[in-house]
Amino acid sequence: MTATSEGAAPATRLLDGIAGPADLRAMSPPELGLLADEIRGFLVDTVSRTGGHLGPNLGVVELTIALHRAVDSPADTLVFDTGHQTYVHKLLTGRREGFATLRRSGGLSGYPSRSESPHDLMENSHASTALSYADGLAKAAALRDHGGRVVAVVGDGALTGGMSWEAVNNIGAAPERPVVVVLNDNGRSYAPTVGGIARHLADLRARRPSGPGAARANVFTDFGLAYIGPVDGHDIAATEEALHAALELARPVVVHCVTRKGNGHPPAELDLDDHMHTVRAGSAAGRPAAPAGPAGSAEPTWTSVFAEEIAAIGAERDDIVCLGAAMTGPAGLGPFARRFPGRVFDVGIAEQHAVGSAAGLALGGLHPVVAIYATFLNRALDQVLMDVALHRLPVTFVLDRAGITGPDGPSHHGVWDASILPVVPGLRLAAPRDRARLRELLREAVAVVDGPTALRYPKAGAALDIPALRRTGRCDLLREETGARVLLVAVGPMAGACLGAADELAAAGVPATVADPRWIAPLDPALLALARAHRLVLAVEDTTSTGALGARLSQALADEGAHTRVAALGLPPRFLPQGARDRLLSGYGLDAEGIAAAVLHRLARLHRG
Repeated sequence: MTATSEGAAPATRLLDGIAGPADLRAMSPPELGLLADEIRGFLVDTVSRTGGHLGPNLGVVELTIALHRAVDSPADTLVFDTGHQTYVHKLLTGRREGFATLRRSGGLSGYPSRSESPHDLMENSHASTALSYADGLAKAAALRDHGGRVVAVVGDGALTGGMSWEAVNNIGAAPERPVVVVLNDNGRSYAPTVGGIARHLADLRARRPSGPGAARANVFTDFGLAYIGPVDGHDIAATEEALHAALELARPVVVHCVTRKGNGHPPAELDLDDHMHTVRAGSAAGRPAAPAGPAGSAEPTWTSVFAEEIAAIGAERDDIVCLGAAMTGPAGLGPFARRFPGRVFDVGIAEQHAVGSAAGLALGGLHPVVAIYATFLNRALDQVLMDVALHRLPVTFVLDRAGITGPDGPSHHGVWDASILPVVPGLRLAAPRDRARLRELLREAVAVVDGPTALRYPKAGAALDIPALRRTGRCDLLREETGARVLLVAVGPMAGACLGAADELAAAGVPATVADPRWIAPLDPALLALARAHRLVLAVEDTTSTGALGARLSQALADEGAHTRVAALGLPPRFLPQGARDRLLSGYGLDAEGIAAAVLHRLARLHRG
């Protein structure tokens, strides 16, 4: 149970004395139990105010304490998979003061961060990678005769990703290279863990505990790893004892720790959907704030609009099926799944398999819709190319969290898909500007029968509908002025900012046309014609500018010998920091004022030239 009641500040007498892991080793068992209560109370109090991953961290309090008593970090290497379960690790490695700024601009990262601490070696926020890191680290230690030990803390959900098993295949084949795999098994990633691995772990949890000398076969021992467990991950002494036994084996070994997501905080324990996997900033005592969307008090989100429309399409067409990768709810497939449970497939944290399986579904005569975060589609690019596009299969990718995402930071901003996907032969890529266009473009996408389609939209409130003056080709003209020399190409949700910029430019005596291409790949001949009719074209995009629409439009016009100057106003080609979406966009000049200033600056250069 947490050490605080709602509205009361948590007691942190013991936590106040923790400057680093070494301070844990002098504490008595009763003190360790009190420390766990203090940490849990601190997390509930702090994360409720800042927002963040509460449930996963409440589940690893005792496990992390035991880990830092048994392992000598940073001399020994700790890698977490995924990194959202490292809040307790951060508290025990001297970063308590930073929690007031958790996930805020310039503040403490919600994931491991190499710039924060030597205790964070990998910035691990995409799942199923830690075991590959561990394998490479163990190989490096053997080659360089380094004495440090390698410990990977792996959530059971990460084992649904094939990359984990590619690593296990290598780790188990080298008994001379010790890697300790701490399996944090709480039966779920975001949602419940799925598939045969989930069933196998449930079977292991039901067995009596066994040590490394027991001759009890399981999937890990079949791969060549020793196995210890299952261990109660909320029992500090038992977990620490198991970890010491594993380290003494000096060979690859799995320590199977059973934990409960949200443990010790009743609201999280009673939240059966996801045990407060994340809470929003300002939630009371860890209770999630009312969600944005039709059922909440705020405007609909892009995700909720997609959720309604795909369910409506599913009612009209029985060939529509949907796939998700352990995030079916957050990606908007909840309403579809409730109406058509047999037509939704959650494949676990396995994006490559999701796309490959979608190819098989399409070959079987269905139209799969893969709903996935934009940043995670990067992991399945080969499957998009060789399994879907090469076969000209009708698969629709719905890319949530495209562009600036917000507090999850550099690993979660979806800023690469609009540069990568246009190189895929035959793929059509759309970016809706508002709610009506999302519904319209989704229906256009699932009507395509001769190749893949994709839609991208951000994590934000969906913009109010912006009517078009007229349509030319696939493009919507949103503003036309007589004598306009400037064309603003407003990509997706940048339409509102571009219209605002056009107002500012008109006040400065610079008339501008504003066009929404709707489909941003391949290039629409009508968009090229519009561009040729203007002296300056500025493509405004919530994505990295390298290789995106502006760059492709510039190349196409240059190839034609056109005299139009084309510039791209997008995000810089680097990993971007965490922070509020609107503030980051404004900081990179992607607001009305910044867009207008960019146009005036470029016009001045044209005049000087």
